[in-house]
Amino acid sequence: MGCPLLWNVFAGLILVLLSKGSSVHGAEFGYLPDNITVLEGESVTLRCRIDEEVTHKAWLNRSNILFTGTDKWSLDKRVTLVNSNNSDFSIHINKVQVTDEGPYTCTFQANNKPRIAHVYLIVQVPARIVNISKNVSVNEGENVNLYCLAVGRPEPTVTWKDQKYGLVSEGEFLDITEIKRQQAEDYECITNNGVAPPDQRKVKVTVNYPPMITDMKNMPAHLGKTAILRCEAMAVPPASFEWYRDDHRPVESDNTLTIKNEKTRSLLLFSNVTEKHFGNYTCFASNRLGASNASMLLFRPGAIQGRGSGLHAGMSVGVCVWVSLSAAFLVKV
Repeated sequence: MGCPLLWNVFAGLILVLLSKGSSVHGAEFGYLPDNITVLEGESVTLRCRIDEEVTHKAWLNRSNILFTGTDKWSLDKRVTLVNSNNSDFSIHINKVQVTDEGPYTCTFQANNKPRIAHVYLIVQVPARIVNISKNVSVNEGENVNLYCLAVGRPEPTVTWKDQKYGLVSEGEFLDITEIKRQQAEDYECITNNGVAPPDQRKVKVTVNYPPMITDMKNMPAHLGKTAILRCEAMAVPPASFEWYRDDHRPVESDNTLTIKNEKTRSLLLFSNVTEKHFGNYTCFASNRLGASNASMLLFRPGAIQGRGSGLHAGMSVGVCVWVSLSAAFLVKV
């Protein structure tokens, strides 16, 4: 804002230059607050009230003369003179801009002495997000770096909110090291500076991982009845499913057997169970990141019963078939 003493001297010189040496009465004026706060884009009136008539008066902004009496010196059309009379000398600024912020001075000459009142215009800008990471898709174990850039006056705060667990991280950048599948969710950036309601936006983080079969079990079935074998696998992107018999033959749909693949599971639907249907079945789930397989039995009630055996992702179907053959042998014993 510069040196107040020099500024007062400058304002006094303005009035001296305007003075014609006439005798005037003293004036009591003021009523200007120290600061006036306004939002960017709004309008504001800077009022300067006086109690007696004076001859010379002016408005200044920093070192720029805005008005001398009713004569406008400023080229800015947004700045106008509201009143210029014995009791009020006010100016109006339309659609306030950030560049309007700063000191304003209402100055008079009375009894050959300058009378000066200062006001500082503060322009506030609501916090808003100007740049943020796009939705991202990464493989499990990779690092994720998100950013959220915001502007505003006063300087806004930026926080990241974990939608799933409610955790909060301060700052424009959010770094996740060796991300896990459980951390796949929407992350919300919130910026606020107390001027207006917070601005907030979300970034969706997708975590890709190979299939993991989570539900499989042996099922009893009666001849001539219906039966279902289920294979459920969690994976991103979703897994593709294939079924194999104990002799390594791919299972195909026919008039008694239907394969129904859904987003996270595959079903073998037996509409009319016959002897040929009993045996070991292997579910093979795969996506571009890997594969997983598991075996399960369709057996006659009273025969051997147990849980299907899950195999590690990436194992060959040949190994799976070997397990299946062993289980089938036990059924026939």
